[in-house]
Amino acid sequence: MTEWRRDRHVVSDDADRLDVAMISRFLADESYWAEGRPRDLVERSIANSLNLGLYEDDRQLGFARVVTDRATFAWICDVLILSEARGKGLGTWLMECVIDHPNLRGLRRFMLATRDAHEVYRRVGFTELPDPSRIMVRQDRSTSG
Repeated sequence: MTEWRRDRHVVSDDADRLDVAMISRFLADESYWAEGRPRDLVERSIANSLNLGLYEDDRQLGFARVVTDRATFAWICDVLILSEARGKGLGTWLMECVIDHPNLRGLRRFMLATRDAHEVYRRVGFTELPDPSRIMVRQDRSTSG
């Protein structure tokens, strides 16, 4: 288990601390990228990823999920900070902790997608794709999630 502390806040990769109900509710009801995602799909995605929770005392305020081979590549997704915790630098700190995680240090590439948080990610070194024509995607709109 890995933890980072700052004042009353903790970022931890302890899966037992995750508030899966809050994460699922936020993703389904408040996010633009996972709107309507069923809880069982959230649970399966968490079970197969490296997850970091952000807490104030015992209350979870944020979350980041990382899909990775832990050798060369990581995809950061489902990043959330509850609205009452925004504007305090916690999102930036959560991303710093993701990048600093012992299982992710030294990876050649981290990737993520965002519609509206570019400045948060720029603070920790993310940039737009240098050559978007090299990245491809296959999307199946008939499945949820």
